[in-house]
Amino acid sequence: MTSLSIAAAAQQTGLTAHTLRYYERDGLMLRSVERASSGHRRYTDEDLRWIQMVTRLRATGMPIRDVRRYAALVRDGDGNEAERLDLLVAHRQVVEQQLAEVTSHLRAIDHKIALYEHKVSPIA
Repeated sequence: MTSLSIAAAAQQTGLTAHTLRYYERDGLMLRSVERASSGHRRYTDEDLRWIQMVTRLRATGMPIRDVRRYAALVRDGDGNEAERLDLLVAHRQVVEQQLAEVTSHLRAIDHKIALYEHKVSPIA
């Protein structure tokens, strides 16, 4: 089992040590991060997998309050899967709407690129 310092966990996750401390302080982690006898945080494989999930939820725009709620539900254990599902399905719908909007913008950009490519190097 992996046991990484906060610096190594930050490097592996691509987050800062400050962000990792914030995740723990703000209730976004599943449990308190283990501590070495020196008091330094030690991140396990399970911690790193969870941090990756939190990072993905945040990267897709899930509000901190919803990530916190999801983490609390997972911490509470079995019996609340329907609520977890509802939270994730609702977030998925938001992400799908954002994706559709970005795709529409990309099509408009592609259209403009095609127009300029034709003007810059017209087919003879």
